[in-house]
This record gives sequence, structure tokens and C-alpha cells, in this order.
Amino acid sequence: MRPNSMDFGRRDFLRLAHAGMAVLPFSGTARGLEPRETEPVGIGAAPRTYNRKIKVGLIGCGGRGTWISSLFTAHGGFTFNAVADYFEERAARAGGQLGVSPSCCFHGLDGYQRLMASGVEAVVLQTPPYFFPQHAAAALDAGLHIYMAKPVAIDIPGTLTIKRLVERAKAEKRVFQADYQLPRDPVNVEVAKRIRAGALGRMQTIFSSGWAGGNGYQDPPLEGTVENRLKDLVWCNDIALGGDYIVHYDVHILDAVVWTLGKAPVAALGASAAFRPSVHGDARDSSLVVYLFDDGTMWCHQGILGSYHDWIKTGRLTASLQGTQGTACLSYAGKSYVRGGPRHFSGGVPNPEASVRTNIDEFRQAIDVGDYSNEQVTRAVESNFTAILGREAAARRDRVTLEALLAERPALTPDLSGLKS
Repeated sequence: MRPNSMDFGRRDFLRLAHAGMAVLPFSGTARGLEPRETEPVGIGAAPRTYNRKIKVGLIGCGGRGTWISSLFTAHGGFTFNAVADYFEERAARAGGQLGVSPSCCFHGLDGYQRLMASGVEAVVLQTPPYFFPQHAAAALDAGLHIYMAKPVAIDIPGTLTIKRLVERAKAEKRVFQADYQLPRDPVNVEVAKRIRAGALGRMQTIFSSGWAGGNGYQDPPLEGTVENRLKDLVWCNDIALGGDYIVHYDVHILDAVVWTLGKAPVAALGASAAFRPSVHGDARDSSLVVYLFDDGTMWCHQGILGSYHDWIKTGRLTASLQGTQGTACLSYAGKSYVRGGPRHFSGGVPNPEASVRTNIDEFRQAIDVGDYSNEQVTRAVESNFTAILGREAAARRDRVTLEALLAERPALTPDLSGLKS
């Protein structure tokens, strides 16, 4: 599947938008880092030949996990030796598809531990994001490289844990990749490059939107345990499992803005609510947030779940940036461009799947050459703070500063009692 317009299928958009990602570092002016400008690995490209394939374990065998694992397999530099999922039937099905021995298909809450002790060299984390900090820490304890979906965590303590684990991975010479697609696409890279070079003049306002289209976010009635919330993206409707819609979905475009500007907002205010037809989880599917930067720049973000609206046929993740000399657009799968000003760029349509392939290829390259800078996940931590800041400001319907939030460190913990170990 090659997404080439905003009209590609709603299921395709949901699959891609929840598939995970890698991120370019902050701009050099903000973090002393320059973004890499690598071309994506083409979807039709033949697999490279490797003398040895890296043994990988997949943790999370739902739709995201099985799709990502197919791209790892197509790459040619990896082989799956183990899989783990809470649900036994899903682990068995994924294992069968990937040629994994039944003895290495693990299930239950502790299945990830057995996978990490099975002899794999790297793990691909595709579970509900609440589990990422715990699983990433266990992976480093086992000496494994990590390829992880987004968001990196669902609360401030979890995000701080990932931040510490990134530094630990560097010290222990392990590759730690966070898989964001938008900043890896060459069209978006060029737009961001021109913005940083002054294409828009002085930045004035930013408007971004995260419209989750399609029917992929079912919210069934709660049961005696959270077991039925752990699959089929149902976890998106439980804040303690998925972080809320602005954290698990909108973070795509929030990350892109932070990446482009090379800095994060310092405060936010807003409001949020739930409008999906059948509300059982506590997630708020609609939000309006105004982010404030220390230089006075204003950024308004709108998030909405549109599965019940005929006018939202697909997902949408875009950001419009207005400056004193021009305007620009960053997009997940629509057109990205720069208009007006001294650095006009007609742009083009990003290809998210090609960007995932680029991330996977760079994961292998980093392992081969010993590049443990882990720049992508380092910056993903910053954008995660931005998403959580927006969630908290909107939920409280108040102005919240990042400084106060980091001091408060509100934690989210789902009730996992009654689940199979």
C-alpha cells in the first residue's frame, strides 16, 4: 500500500498512524544536533543481503505488531525468533506467520520476560504504551536493542523513565529507536529545513489538527478485568493504558511541530471532552489546546475522533505554520509545502510506510556500526512531554506549565488485577 493522498483508506491511515515511528533530532540551534536527511528505503526495493540476521522478538502481536513485523521481515536484516502477546491465540497466530517455533510463542502479562530470556538480540515493542517503560527497562536488563512504537509513555513518570533509559542505553551501547514517520519523510524534512532557515520570517501562529477518522476505535462496555481493553485499539479509550487521544494519536503532529521548531512549549491551556457514540473508557476524544512558547509564539491544536462523522472519511494529521513572510504545512499523509516568502517549496505528499522502512533500515545500520546516539528517542521524550502537557491542561480546563507538571509528576496506573500472568 502506498498512501499518496489524504484520500487513502481509513483503515490504512489508522494502521500507519498507530504503527510506531522514528524521529529526527531537534534542530541544531536548539540541541546542538542536525537532522539527518536520509532518503526513505523504497517500498519496492529488494531486501539487502546480510551475512547474519539479527534475532528479534516481537512483543505485541495485534494489528500494529503484525504489520511492523512484516516490514522487519521484508527488510532482510532481521529474523523473528520469538513473539509474545497477552492473548495466547494472537501470539500463536503471529508466531505461525513469522515462522517462530511454538515453544517461543509466549503469552500472559509476563510473556515478555520469557521472550527476553529466549536468546533474541533485539525487541520490537508494540503493546499498549502503558507497558513501554517497563518493557524497555527489562530489555536493557537483558542487554537487548529496542525498537519501540509511540508514544514513549502515557504519563510524566513513565516519560522520565524512558529519558533515563535512553541515557542508560547510550552508556551500555544499545540502540534505542522510537518509531515516528512524519519527520523521516524527505518532503517534510525539506519543509522543516526551510522553516529553520527563515522561510516564514518571524513565527507568529501555528494551527495543528489530529483527526482520528475511520471506525478503528471501538469502546465496548467495561468488564470485570481490563482484558477486553488490551486489544483491537480498545486501549485507546482508557487513559491509563493509552494516554488519551492527544497522547497516543495526536502526538504524531505534535512531535512534528516540536521537531521543526527545535523547542517545546512551556505552558498550555485548553478543554477536552468525550463525544464518541458509546463512551465506556475515560479517554477524551475531542480537545482544543493552546500551547505557549517562551518567545511568545502561539500554537493552537485541535483533536477530534471523527468515526461518527461522514465528513471525516480518513485520519488527518497536519500543522499549518504562519510567519511574517510566508506559510507552511507539515503533514503525515497530505501535502506538505512552503508558500510565499524567499524559500517557496511546492512540496509533495509524504509516504508514511516508506518512512517506517527507513526507520527499520537505520535501526539495523545503527546496530552494525555501533551508533548509540539514539537521537530519535531522545527527542521523542520532549514531544511526549508536550502531548501530556496538552492533555493535562485540557482535562483541567486550566493553564498548566510544563515546569509545574514536572514537579507534580501525576502518575497513571491501570488496574491489572485478575489478568493472566
